[in-house]
Amino acid sequence: MAVVFVGIDPDTDRDHCPTVWADTEAQELLFQGWKPDAETQAQCEQTSPANGSVPDGEAIIRIPARMIPLLREACDAVERAQLR
Repeated sequence: MAVVFVGIDPDTDRDHCPTVWADTEAQELLFQGWKPDAETQAQCEQTSPANGSVPDGEAIIRIPARMIPLLREACDAVERAQLR
């Protein structure tokens, strides 16, 4: 596994901080974020084309819009790894 730290929420308090990593070997993005409240979780599940609730091995997380540049950077890291 080649996990590369990409960035942390620029407005973090360093205790509860959404974070982005890129796994360049698996070509996947990894996120740490806030869990949605029950109402938001239910709305996500109701509007998903998947049937039923989110499985135990999956999660819905919230990432603030101010982290969009970090998400782009993580996508770029994974794409660059594909070109090697």
